[in-house]
Amino acid sequence: TLFGNAFEALSAVGLSDVVRNVSSGAIARMRAGQRAPDGSWLLTLPSTAVATLRSVHRVTLYDALVSQLAAGSLRSGTTAFVSCNGSPNILVHGASVEFDLVLVADGVRSKNRERLGLESGLSYAGYTAWRGVTDRSVDIDHAAGETWGRRSIFGIVPLPEDQLYWFGTLTTEAGRIFEDERQAVHDTFGTWHDPIPACLEATPSGNIIRHDIYELAKPLATFTRGRTVLLGDAAHAMTPNLGQGAGQAIEDAVTLALLLGRRQGDDLEEVLARYNKLRRKRTTALWRQSRWMGNVAQASGPLTSWVRDMGMRLTPGRIAGLASKHLQSWKQPG
Repeated sequence: TLFGNAFEALSAVGLSDVVRNVSSGAIARMRAGQRAPDGSWLLTLPSTAVATLRSVHRVTLYDALVSQLAAGSLRSGTTAFVSCNGSPNILVHGASVEFDLVLVADGVRSKNRERLGLESGLSYAGYTAWRGVTDRSVDIDHAAGETWGRRSIFGIVPLPEDQLYWFGTLTTEAGRIFEDERQAVHDTFGTWHDPIPACLEATPSGNIIRHDIYELAKPLATFTRGRTVLLGDAAHAMTPNLGQGAGQAIEDAVTLALLLGRRQGDDLEEVLARYNKLRRKRTTALWRQSRWMGNVAQASGPLTSWVRDMGMRLTPGRIAGLASKHLQSWKQPG
């Protein structure tokens, strides 16, 4: 899912239409919010809260962005390691290659973050997550969003070409093994409200994956070391509860691109210091909010989940919409 902040950033580098053309805006025309497993609505978001939200399959997004690169500029299937002291060179196949600037975007389990001495450790969020994509149309009755149970959440997001993306979480120990993933997800969510069972039935086993959810144990002290820069999950891996993982990676990349493009008298170190200040402030706040939201959403006890649900039923949708407004706003660096 990509909110308006991602598209504002993409627009600044001329890529918003590229992504818009391969994504779906259907969720903006649906009832969205949170439901209980019996189907009753806990909270309905105002249409303004999802007006800018679009969805796209991750592979489709990747292909669309790669198509905009100059031929020969992407080399895949290659392991690259940065210099431990942050000098702008990388080690590829035993040979050191020097550049003006090195960007590290190798994800939550970044080996290069560790090499730079910036590792803060990883923390298990307390839950695992299944993800699936249907292979046929499912009638979701013009409603999307999340269903919150005890220890578990189920979410439905429409994709282009009449497919649906869904996810299901379960609070459990890290590293748990299920003999049959498809059966496990049916056992967890098969009795929940329609159209959840239909979504599961429309998803072949090969379209289901599961990962334990990890985040950085604490925010990094810096995103830069010398002329080497971290961005995306390598810099600020957070739980997926705000739907901002991809959006924040896009903000990182565009912010850095704009700062570099506007550089005149400033030296590169000043540009990187500016990037570091802007992005650490924004992503640290979202990292904390996402962790808090995950703790609330995954409430396990009967009393805590009842209090959570009652609080949502009593919260006006417009208040929830205002609370999410800052998530969806991105401004170009001044």
